Amino acid sequence: MTELSVVVPSCNTKSHLRACLESLKSTLPLSSEIVVVDDASRDGSARMVADEFPHVRLLRNAQRTGLAATMNQGLRRARGAYVLFLHADTRIQSNAVKQMLAFLEANLRYGAVAPRLVRPDGETRRDHMRLPNLWTPLFFGTPLQKAVPSNREVKRYFATDFDYESDGDVECPSGACLLMRRKALRKESAFDETMGVAFHEADLCSRLAEAGWRIGYLEGARVVHAGGIVARQQDDYAVEYHRNRLAFYRKHRGEVAAWWVKACVGFTVLEHYVVEFYRRAEGWPEEPLMPVWEQFTGFLRA
Repeated sequence: MTELSVVVPSCNTKSHLRACLESLKSTLPLSSEIVVVDDASRDGSARMVADEFPHVRLLRNAQRTGLAATMNQGLRRARGAYVLFLHADTRIQSNAVKQMLAFLEANLRYGAVAPRLVRPDGETRRDHMRLPNLWTPLFFGTPLQKAVPSNREVKRYFATDFDYESDGDVECPSGACLLMRRKALRKESAFDETMGVAFHEADLCSRLAEAGWRIGYLEGARVVHAGGIVARQQDDYAVEYHRNRLAFYRKHRGEVAAWWVKACVGFTVLEHYVVEFYRRAEGWPEEPLMPVWEQFTGFLRA
């Protein structure tokens, strides 16, 4: 029986993906499998995997489907009792995976566990977050955050008080490296594909919490994460971010909360227009306003 399945989504990440797969060679239990889902890469990633890593199960998409969909695709082919979701821009250090496996085997109330993510220079990435609430859309990414950058809600949301030097529980860790108990997944689609770029991790963690599962963090399990690759690959990341956030609130808080998110975005758009009109009055170079308005009205119709 396969103990562990590693699911690696990839889109135009050839050099990162090669380093990631190399790091897995000596760090996985013997009863493991690796599933790479190539999301219509144009940089030869799929050919590289086929040529250099013949032991890897390779799935190729003819057209891009998005991050959440590719991870679900890999999950449907995975056979392990545990599933490690791993971004292509990560590198496993030492026995991090075995440490996480041992933790889940010894702690049956935990549905998932995350390692300490570090930058290539060794600095700890402070990527853990808390789940968003109804205050978050008002105080994060709006004029209120500009007025009070370190407001209480932003500090709570970004878990600025989290102790990365000690093992503990976390509400919403980064999905760059997350080991899950297959039993906690319950279905073949772990990630909501209406949140293909952002908030699919928050959605998953919310559902785990609602089902009574805890999520652990191991400070001694180290994984290098370059970071930022998903946002760089998405031409309209900001637009998709807002759409995904809207889908999250509609799913978990209802339609009234969805309109609250729209109102908060409207507050930010209003500020953008006020600043732009001031710039024009002062004779600064003009920026087109119509694209912003078209994106906002489209968002209101979502």
